Amino acid sequence: MTRIRFHRKLDDLKERLLVMAGMAEQAIQRAVEAYRVRDISLCDLVVRSEISINSFEREIDQMALDLLAMEQPMAIDLRFILSVIKINGDLERIGDQATNIASRTQFLHDSPKISLPIDIPDMGEKVGVMIRRAIQSLLEADAKLAESVLAMDDEIDDMNRDVQAEIDMVGSPFRDRGGLDPFHMVVRAFEDDLAKAMETAWSLATKDN
Repeated sequence: MTRIRFHRKLDDLKERLLVMAGMAEQAIQRAVEAYRVRDISLCDLVVRSEISINSFEREIDQMALDLLAMEQPMAIDLRFILSVIKINGDLERIGDQATNIASRTQFLHDSPKISLPIDIPDMGEKVGVMIRRAIQSLLEADAKLAESVLAMDDEIDDMNRDVQAEIDMVGSPFRDRGGLDPFHMVVRAFEDDLAKAMETAWSLATKDN
């Protein structure tokens, strides 16, 4: 493979990774919006999108492996390709977490809404911001941008603790009666899924640093 062809295929890999990142971000945004408005149709879109995300993950992995096999990459290119493989897996996991959120939202559809002083949509938006910044920092080799994602760690931890405390407070009457109702359990699991998505998005910025 000539160097020109190699770099052309490397550019193709970058483009596919951008598409994959957009799909993962959209899945999280749709899942959170579905939770906010209890929209079953949005849940269905998220669940169906998992098939496309999984397909893209396999395609990107194969493209990366082909590049590694066809030519001995220079050190900088090798580092980038290995980072793509790691990030690609994380983006697929974010898609899985979005699907979990959508599935739990379907379960909660007919349950009463609870009012939490935590902005769940804002948490979802932060996942999107972290995905965009992390991918941009990789593609542009921008260490400062990656650091801006890493700097969000403390804020994310604080938000997760606040949400868990509020959900525990909502569920305390049920614990007093000897157990947790299904609604409380699902809401807590929903928050855990979103927290995992935030942590996974945060970890994207560590893959090339």
